[in-house]
Amino acid sequence: MPLLRFDLYEGRTDAELKALLDAVHRAMLAAFKVPERDRYQIVNEHKAPRMIMEDTGLDIPRTKNFVFIQVTTRPRSREMKEQFYRLTVEELEKSCGIAPSDVMINLVTCTDEDWSFGNGRAQFLTGEL
Repeated sequence: MPLLRFDLYEGRTDAELKALLDAVHRAMLAAFKVPERDRYQIVNEHKAPRMIMEDTGLDIPRTKNFVFIQVTTRPRSREMKEQFYRLTVEELEKSCGIAPSDVMINLVTCTDEDWSFGNGRAQFLTGEL
């Protein structure tokens, strides 16, 4: 945990997707200090007419390389969130050539009682995690 959902335009190769997921995982490890195998990532690819992602009037250019990342996570400090935003765009630009203007991130915060990793138990509450 965190759970990361990626929405992007279709057309990337498997190698490009792997590079993208690996880059964001590195940013998450550095910013949130989670274990290496704490990796939950889901990719949803969309045809261009099925995803419209504008810039809320901020004059941020978007291209076919646009990536929306939604992170469901336990509470994090403001500093951790800002570091994650910064490291994510740095990693994606360096590793994938994705411009920072093509990255949008949303964090959804939930508490320990909102997670079950399997077996019908809330592992954060039981002490298993």
